[in-house]
Amino acid sequence: MKLSAAAAAGVAVIPGLAYGDVAFPSPMKRRFGRTNFDVTTFSLGGQASIQWTPEDVDPVAIILKAFDLNVNYFDTSNIYGPSQANFGEAFRKLNLIPGKAGYDVNLRSSIFLTTKTMIRWAKGGFPQMDNVRNSTNGDPAQGAVGDVRRSLSQMFGDGKGGYPKGAYLDMVMIHNLTSFEEVDVVYKGLEGDLDPEGNFGALVALRDYRDGTNITGLNPNNEKLIRHIGFSGHYSAPAMMEMIQRDKYGLLDGMLVSINVNDRKYLNMQHNVIPVAKAKDIGVVGMKVFADGVMYDKEPRWSRAPEDVVRRVGTDHIPSKPLIEYVLTTPGVDTLIIGIGHIDDDPLKCQLVQNFYASQIAPDALTEQERRDLEKLGDRSRDGQTNYFQLADQGLTPPRNVRLDRGEDNRMALAWDSAYAGREPVASYEVLRNGAVVATIPHKPQISLDEPFLYRLEDPSGAFTVRALDAAGNREESDVMEV
Repeated sequence: MKLSAAAAAGVAVIPGLAYGDVAFPSPMKRRFGRTNFDVTTFSLGGQASIQWTPEDVDPVAIILKAFDLNVNYFDTSNIYGPSQANFGEAFRKLNLIPGKAGYDVNLRSSIFLTTKTMIRWAKGGFPQMDNVRNSTNGDPAQGAVGDVRRSLSQMFGDGKGGYPKGAYLDMVMIHNLTSFEEVDVVYKGLEGDLDPEGNFGALVALRDYRDGTNITGLNPNNEKLIRHIGFSGHYSAPAMMEMIQRDKYGLLDGMLVSINVNDRKYLNMQHNVIPVAKAKDIGVVGMKVFADGVMYDKEPRWSRAPEDVVRRVGTDHIPSKPLIEYVLTTPGVDTLIIGIGHIDDDPLKCQLVQNFYASQIAPDALTEQERRDLEKLGDRSRDGQTNYFQLADQGLTPPRNVRLDRGEDNRMALAWDSAYAGREPVASYEVLRNGAVVATIPHKPQISLDEPFLYRLEDPSGAFTVRALDAAGNREESDVMEV
């Protein structure tokens, strides 16, 4: 694999920009799914030094510099410590507080601000359940709704619960879904009956605050505080796929997902959940391009102190620019959030400027072979075992939930749900009757559990199996079904 001298040094060449210049070219943008917002390819993450701030770093200056670069997507969360408050301080300097003198409504409408809640329930007082995590830096007794109000207060209000009229969040995401049990919880009240006197999942309450309704009884003033709803995850592609497939309500407009050069070494996102999201026109935000810093200096664990923040601009051994280019040429990815450790007046030393310039790449700029070549960079760090936050690779699986069903014409059919892909994408399915192939069905992303793959049975008798095939010719077969 050949790298340019600049790439080998871990820096991006900045055309027409010398030390001390203040004018930057307009950033590249892509359509952010059905939100129809044109999002910059580089987006600012709310962790790194905005959350874990070293003593010699000003987190607000990082945010302001991103605005100087015309970055227009910003990500934070209710479990990122002071991150939201740091955004709030920056927003006050930028006149982004509704109701204040000089409020810049045009600037506010030009950015897309996303925060997240890791409370799965709409209200507090929720039960403790296996494989269902609830966390917030706020008051868990207020549930997910309390996190929404906390976000508005920290970023636009007094930080004590108050927020001005006209303040809003472009998106609130369900944060870090990792299990099918968590998916079950967030859909409570949408699936099944809604009991306003009991508790229910976060999604139905977020819908109230998106639409200005009060179906849950938790929005008595019919406030519209959210423009869009989404979710994030980096552990379980299968759980994230089900999160999308159970959305019969048109709720999910955005997904934040881990993706980097080592993705295919794990139960990967790029051949599993990302295609499902794009098939439903959900905006896709990439994260973990540097594996939460593990590609460089950090141990493979969650960050917990300023000492964990990576402040370098790549290394000669693992340059940062190709890692970014890999993510932004992954089919379906619209933008990439990156946390910033430091900024510098010299653009060649500035982590923010370098990552910004590395992100100026078209989605089809690399061939598939070039992308595969870049994956070799991932082997240079811990032999590719960097993604501690992601399920282990299990290879291609057989088609799931093979069963008898009836199609719309009431004819008997063999039905199944999508196989999970291994290192290569699923290509097709073969239906076998008494050991002989009787049909080949092309694979496509399954966007709903109510829309399985179907094969009409002309002769509904015999021993049937369904076999999944991937692009490399690997095959995995279901158990035999006697009909």
